[in-house]
Amino acid sequence: MFFMDDKFILMDLNDERSGKVAEVLKNKTCKKIIDYLGDVKEASEKEISDGTGIAMNTVGYNIKNLIKAGLVEKAKNFFWSVKGRKINMYKLARKHIIISPGRKPSLSYLKGILPVIVLALVLLFVVDMINDEGVDVRDGGLLRFESGDELIKAFENVQGRGGFGGGIMEMDMAVANTAKSFGGDESASYSETNVQVAGVDEADIIKTDGEYIYAIAEGKLIIAKAYPVGDAEILSITKFEDFYGSEIFIDDDRLLIFGRSVQEIQTGFPEEEIGFAPDRYPRFDFTSVKLFDVSDKGEPELLRGIDFEGNYLTSRKIGSDVYFVMNSYPRFYDKGSCLEVVPQYSENGGEMMPIARCVDIGYIQPIQAQSFITMASISMDDEDREIVKEVIVGNGQNVYASLENLYIAQTSWPVYRVGGLIDSENSREKTVVSKFSLDEGDIKFVSSGEVKGHILNQFSMDEFEGNFRIATTVGQVWDSEKKSVNNIYVLDSDLNVIGELEDLAPGESIYSVRFMGEKGYVVTFKKVDPLFVIDFSEDNPVILGKLKIPGYSDYLHPYDENHIIGIGKEAVEAEGEFRDFAWYQGVKMALFDVSDVENPIELHKVVIGDRGTDSEALHNHKAFLFDREKELLVLPITLAEIKGEKSEANQYGDFVFQGAYVYGLSLDEGFELKGRVSHYDNDDEFKKSGYYFRGSSAIRRSLYIGDILYTFSDKKIGMNLLEGLGSVGELVF
Repeated sequence: MFFMDDKFILMDLNDERSGKVAEVLKNKTCKKIIDYLGDVKEASEKEISDGTGIAMNTVGYNIKNLIKAGLVEKAKNFFWSVKGRKINMYKLARKHIIISPGRKPSLSYLKGILPVIVLALVLLFVVDMINDEGVDVRDGGLLRFESGDELIKAFENVQGRGGFGGGIMEMDMAVANTAKSFGGDESASYSETNVQVAGVDEADIIKTDGEYIYAIAEGKLIIAKAYPVGDAEILSITKFEDFYGSEIFIDDDRLLIFGRSVQEIQTGFPEEEIGFAPDRYPRFDFTSVKLFDVSDKGEPELLRGIDFEGNYLTSRKIGSDVYFVMNSYPRFYDKGSCLEVVPQYSENGGEMMPIARCVDIGYIQPIQAQSFITMASISMDDEDREIVKEVIVGNGQNVYASLENLYIAQTSWPVYRVGGLIDSENSREKTVVSKFSLDEGDIKFVSSGEVKGHILNQFSMDEFEGNFRIATTVGQVWDSEKKSVNNIYVLDSDLNVIGELEDLAPGESIYSVRFMGEKGYVVTFKKVDPLFVIDFSEDNPVILGKLKIPGYSDYLHPYDENHIIGIGKEAVEAEGEFRDFAWYQGVKMALFDVSDVENPIELHKVVIGDRGTDSEALHNHKAFLFDREKELLVLPITLAEIKGEKSEANQYGDFVFQGAYVYGLSLDEGFELKGRVSHYDNDDEFKKSGYYFRGSSAIRRSLYIGDILYTFSDKKIGMNLLEGLGSVGELVF
């Protein structure tokens, strides 16, 4: 509860602002700012920085926290900078803050005894928070650690049971590449990133708004004028120091980059253990997030930068809010206190601080105390909005997001030691799913559930009419003693299992999944490719039909409600009594007709190249470009061909081409190769290649604006006419 009048702020321990008060009162930087403002009537951020010697960005960050705690407020006075920017002034709030540890007394009563009790109450509360004790351990169903010692113990118990290898501890229909119209001109429609759920954008290495192209090439930010093609030019190339960009989002004139940086963190290592001078510290991987204003394409302006200790997993954008997930490992050599184990973060180059208090960190039963999962959100249109963070103990492996919820899947595997399983009852292979609601940047835990087996990727999960669907594989195809099986489960909004289809395709494993409304499509594989059509009209899934053909599909994409595209590999069954498998061959594309659900058929098929041929689209759906209205399908191909007569099914071809294969695709004509586009001028790179081909001019993505196809590699953007594929220029970085 929280009450306030002109002179008093009264709150109890359940009020979130009481936590803010404790946080800022034990922060040395906040104390310096409070002392400075106590000596002056009011001051701007720059004046505070000059007067205290604290960096400007650090002042800005701590001022926000002081305002939230009720200790500082904006003054009525302000002024304008020479660049026309409003400069706010700040002052002490000049209010008495009372934090009651028990039942709230009346405000009138407390006014009378204020001088006696207020300091004691605040100090008691701060000591309490520093020790991480006495905090409610439940928040909307999410359990939280009662103390820092309890959190450390959870990790230590898993270490003692075989390390971080998956141990657990028990405690009390989107059609991607949807065309958009630019400038109201139908001829200037453009493609978007291929995503799983309509309206839920996914970060990628290249984006377009129909006029400009924004891309990440070898860690650099490239901004180019792209349309009309006659005006195409590189507008800016932004190189970063100690930062390697990986993926981006765009939102009007804002651009968000996710990337990796390596930073030093002061640790509690004894000097004899670290082996070097104490003024040098170990370097750790950080996920860095940078928000830019790109209204001036020639000079992007950095608005905000946040560094999180840990590894970036994935992100989603809904409206102007971006949600992202990271994994980080505890620094156990540093465990003088719990806060030294918790991952750190900083904003705008400020001081490093724990990402959360130990008692703010949640966990889900059973605890998978391997690492920390951090979910965070940032606004792209409001650079001043607070970063929302939710931290739980666990290890995020796959993420699915709808418009309203985000699901994190964590698989726990059996943990073995000499002599067998550590705990046969609780160490079975299972996937724990945690559900979080998303609402204008807020992230709140909803529920958790578990199912048997492990999942393949994000497409193994789906939300439909309030229920959650998931496809799993139990075991491994190579295990001859215990055959692998595949399962499909339906869970309700609280993640309780309400339907199941188990023991599907024994001895095989799932290679691809696609949920489309009341239907689902699952491809399993060991020697041949069974495509299963699953009905979800009732709680318990039912197999409607299946098709067995050579090869398999790594990725399934909707063509329409009765047809689905599969992309994978052709396969040839291995010969011999003890060869219970198949040899992969070239890249295979197929169009399946599932209008007769009991008898699906392979309507059209094409195989590209020989064994060794590959495509990034097999492993990353964002590399796949499809537009049904344009009858256009484009994917990057690294082509391998066997020279001369093929001798064995396991014979690899030699690399002879890398680039984009451009197809026309229709129900009547099937796949029609329109041509190929490459960023290589000759075959020298292919002659030098060995078992693998890697090249900086390899085309990774393609998109279209109007009647132009744009292909992207780390060296340039190629521009070709969609009709005939004639080159109309290139932009070299």
